[in-house]
Amino acid sequence: MQDVARRAGVTKQTVSNVVTGRVAVRPETEARVRAAIDELGYTPNLVARSLATGSTRTVGLFVPTVTTAFYAHVVEEAEDALGRQGYHLLLCTTRRDGGRARQHLAGLTSRSVDGLLIAGDQDLPGRLPLPAGARFPVVLCAWETELPGRFPVVTIDYELGGHLAGRHLRELGHERVAVLAGPAHGRRVAGLRRAFADDGLTVPDSAVHLVPASAGLAGGIAAARAALAADPDTTALFATHDVLAAGALQAARDAGRSVPRDLSVVGYDDDPAGPLSRPALTGVALPTREMARQAIELLLGAVSAPGEPVGTPRPLPPELIVRDSSGPVPRA
Repeated sequence: MQDVARRAGVTKQTVSNVVTGRVAVRPETEARVRAAIDELGYTPNLVARSLATGSTRTVGLFVPTVTTAFYAHVVEEAEDALGRQGYHLLLCTTRRDGGRARQHLAGLTSRSVDGLLIAGDQDLPGRLPLPAGARFPVVLCAWETELPGRFPVVTIDYELGGHLAGRHLRELGHERVAVLAGPAHGRRVAGLRRAFADDGLTVPDSAVHLVPASAGLAGGIAAARAALAADPDTTALFATHDVLAAGALQAARDAGRSVPRDLSVVGYDDDPAGPLSRPALTGVALPTREMARQAIELLLGAVSAPGEPVGTPRPLPPELIVRDSSGPVPRA
């Protein structure tokens, strides 16, 4: 930094002001400093800066996995939102393992990150305890089970998504629906049930087939086959995840049932592969990127104003995208 100051004919503090952007510098002075930086190949020592400022300009992000489009979009949007504010992202995958999450948390604490965003709650059923030495704010997003009161949460109205799917099926005349549900998707199922209840119809427990989170496409195929075998008069399948919906489409083909002429299929999450399936999948689209943006804004607000109360915004509304996999109930 002293070399840059000497080359530009300014003080070392002026160089610091240009690099950090904390204090405005006259445009002609800033131009000289940046020219000197380029000529000398100067890069700030981030470790020294963090010691001086007490900030690492780094935020940790916990996600269960990066193998799904949903969490990949969360990571991309969080990284972009942080980059616009001069922050770096430290990504940790928990693999739905609470012990692994706790190890990551201890590592983030030792690295003195400025904040932590936790996306998804399937791998943290007992709530992740913060160690006594953690002094950074925490924000949660994509939280689907009961919202904890300890941290602010930016999430999606998952029950509304289920209701949109159920309302769509009812408008098409469907009365007998089977549900392929992930273990943490109770709100999605509740929304579907509420839509049927609005018309005086019941979705019985026997019509809800639970699929382990790790089952994937094969789990969707097996659950759809079981649902159709248990009630051959089923005219619609609602899957609480698009991977399960893809399995439902395959099971329908295997059973010789045409979609949507004989059987309607509605998914959830609107995975990019949905529009490419045959037939193109009707599904509930989630505002994933907007959720990640809002969560980062909330977190950085807490970083810049420690101790200030942080409210939890209202859940973001999903949207139903109607494509080719859903149609009118078959005529008797």
